[in-house]
Amino acid sequence: MCGIAGFFHTKKEYSDHIEYYRSILESMKEKLIPRGPDSSGIVLTEDCGLAHTRLSIIDLRDGTQPMTRKMDGYRYTIVYNGELYNTKALRENLQNKGWQFQTTSDTEVILLSFLHDGADFVKKLDGIFSFAIYDERHHKLLLYRDSFGIKPLFYAVRDGEVIFASEPKAMFCHPACKPTVSMDGLREILGIGPARIPGSGIYQGMCELEPGCYLSCSRYGIKKNVYWRLMSHPHEDSYEKTLETAGELIYSAIKRQMVSDVPICTFLSGGVDSSLVSSVCSRELKKNGEQLTTFSFDFDGNEKYFRANTFQPSQDRPYVDRMKDYLQTDHHYLSCDYGKQADLLQESVKAHDMPCMTDIDSSLLYFCSLVSQSHKVVLTGECADEVFGGYPWFHKKEFFGKNTFPWTPDLTPRLELLQEDFAEELHLDAFVEKAYYDAICQIEALPEENETETNRRQIGYLNIRFFMQTLLNRMDRTSMHWGLEARVPFADRKLVEYIFNIPWEMKAKDGVVKNILRQSSKGLLPDDILFRRKSPYPKSYHPFYEELLGKRLLQELEDSNAPILRFVDKEKVLCFIGSVKDYGKPWYGQLMAGPQMLAYLLQINFWLKEYQVDLRI
Repeated sequence: MCGIAGFFHTKKEYSDHIEYYRSILESMKEKLIPRGPDSSGIVLTEDCGLAHTRLSIIDLRDGTQPMTRKMDGYRYTIVYNGELYNTKALRENLQNKGWQFQTTSDTEVILLSFLHDGADFVKKLDGIFSFAIYDERHHKLLLYRDSFGIKPLFYAVRDGEVIFASEPKAMFCHPACKPTVSMDGLREILGIGPARIPGSGIYQGMCELEPGCYLSCSRYGIKKNVYWRLMSHPHEDSYEKTLETAGELIYSAIKRQMVSDVPICTFLSGGVDSSLVSSVCSRELKKNGEQLTTFSFDFDGNEKYFRANTFQPSQDRPYVDRMKDYLQTDHHYLSCDYGKQADLLQESVKAHDMPCMTDIDSSLLYFCSLVSQSHKVVLTGECADEVFGGYPWFHKKEFFGKNTFPWTPDLTPRLELLQEDFAEELHLDAFVEKAYYDAICQIEALPEENETETNRRQIGYLNIRFFMQTLLNRMDRTSMHWGLEARVPFADRKLVEYIFNIPWEMKAKDGVVKNILRQSSKGLLPDDILFRRKSPYPKSYHPFYEELLGKRLLQELEDSNAPILRFVDKEKVLCFIGSVKDYGKPWYGQLMAGPQMLAYLLQINFWLKEYQVDLRI
């Protein structure tokens, strides 16, 4: 993977001030070095500047970027972040049509595909990506992002100039981009966060290119084009055919995403999702006499302090032991102590350039730092619950017809810590409700569906469009912060398109959660793993962790200039710090309960200070 950045303006002549604009590009590039520590480069033309940092995974020698090719005397330049899984087929097709290659990299395949087919060529790509192509002939910049937004791409338009980067921090190196947050941005942090509204960059005037879209920028203006979206259509396969097709799609997605010129590894929690990914990878590697390396995560003290609850019924360790023996992998147990988990809350903000999933994020950041010491590529089981219906809100009718996001059914925990007047001014309920309706109107119900099935389809769409995006953001930032590329086979486009339209009576046949995934994967896993009850990413239950967070938040509140004091009620927060936290009633998702509210407030306060956010409220 890599980091990309740049700027474009049809009415500027950057070449008149070469050193000035090169220094901006260099600064943007430097901010993205963690995403690509192996090499870097910049290109500056009259109306476009491009920067790139590279993590070498495919074509380790010749894949340097920015990459330029000439056609009819004009230059076409690409900066690319991602991985293409159908490189071989696309390359062979282009060679049959007379194109000649100078490298074996997927970067060149993308650039020549653009030269051959034009802007809509992106529809042919199978992979995870964000990239920019500069077309010198037409003085045009095109920005692309993959179907599910697995790779990030932010942009802003300032007085006709387009500024873009993989992460906001790089954009802040440009003098026209400042970390300003309006009332709507704060509403999003407080009401939607740690999720984000698709297309939102939180900062005023900053957008994130939406998944499945590309942006065309030229002297004629800026146009967003949708090249792919999730569609509703009747499912006509029998149950037996559905299991067969799903099994083939799952295996194929995992196998294709193993492509790499460096060794791969997997995250192995002992749950069905990561175990299935590990099983396929292990089988494929054994064909070449190779052993799979796996990693599992836990927290110091959880063997003593773990508390089973509705969302997290069991610990992972016994199931990890079962799977590493079953697959005979080179397994590594990684553990995080509560102090490290708390210390990295700030680093997590820096990785995202905004508040995130608190200690769930900071702990994964720590684990990825350890994995990156030996590997550059990891496959994960992320996204299976969103695609196959693994969360409680798919199954319990109490979540249906709520007119809000099922993972945040009640805004009370968020509102009760705010200053009363400010809470009234926020109109948070109305803001969240509008975001919800704007989202569900993007997906169509089928004529034969009753209200319950329509609700399930809407929840499925929201999970893929919103909740899954949050987890993909987490996975990208925590891994790429250390130069580790994380791949997510369950977010494969063909797989998601097929599974999304399978009727619920098949998806949860006989009341089995994620039935299609489990039944179609028989033979790849032992039954006690295949039908294990869902237990999500682990978290610390150490009582001293909550105490540590409380002390740190108290210390911040003692500073009368603490940014969060502009909108939180200090006395209410002090009371909350001293209260007993309910670990079984999350205010976001399945894991973010009382302690994570303390951590979220700490992150918001740090973010506002560290980034010197101009808060316009």
